[in-house]
Amino acid sequence: MVRLERFAKDTVHVHGLDAVVRRMRALDALWPERDGVAVFNRVYLAVTEEVGRRLEAGHFADARAASTLDVRFAERYLGAVEAVAQERRPPACWRPLFQLRGHPGVRPLQFALAGINAHIGHDLALAVVDACRTLGCEPAELEDEFDRVGDVLVTLEERIREDLMPGPDLLQIADPLTHLLGAWSLERARDAAWSAARGLWAFRELPALAEEFTERLDAGVGLVGRCLLTPLGVSPSTAPPGR
Repeated sequence: MVRLERFAKDTVHVHGLDAVVRRMRALDALWPERDGVAVFNRVYLAVTEEVGRRLEAGHFADARAASTLDVRFAERYLGAVEAVAQERRPPACWRPLFQLRGHPGVRPLQFALAGINAHIGHDLALAVVDACRTLGCEPAELEDEFDRVGDVLVTLEERIREDLMPGPDLLQIADPLTHLLGAWSLERARDAAWSAARGLWAFRELPALAEEFTERLDAGVGLVGRCLLTPLGVSPSTAPPGR
């Protein structure tokens, strides 16, 4: 198991996103290729690198706000990885992925979707609140950056389809994977994350209510993740020779 304590945690600054990318690259180099968390990490790494390129190109009107949001967002995922590395329990939304990361009956596309579900369904809302506290602003002031980061996240879904989608001869209408793909929506998850972030911000002066809201959000997203990781059997593209 990777011990992330060897990789110092950088605070949010101009090179904060670079530090996040370095940590994800280190994980990519250390985890087996077919490890379920590694599947998600590769996809997320590519998207985070794209955010960095767009920041440098001036794609975001407020680069500091966008970078802060993206770093806080990534830190939620990396915090879950670190918790597992230190034999602590990660948030409920991440537990199914870590528990089933080596299951031979779960396909790579499922691992990727489960990671996206946990990260957007739970982490993104908390990251918005984290960023607002860091920047001293209201969620409404981050909405443009949220939408622009969300546009980049769409490329995450596109990359998954390009890299992990079985060929048309394998992905038939009766394949359970087809059902899973149609049952989860990145766009709906983004909308729900924004609503959850606004709710959490409204509850910031009511810590008991905010904690309960966060726990319910975490548990609900975790339940969806467990459904996404229902073992479907080894796909023809990944089955060992002779099967």
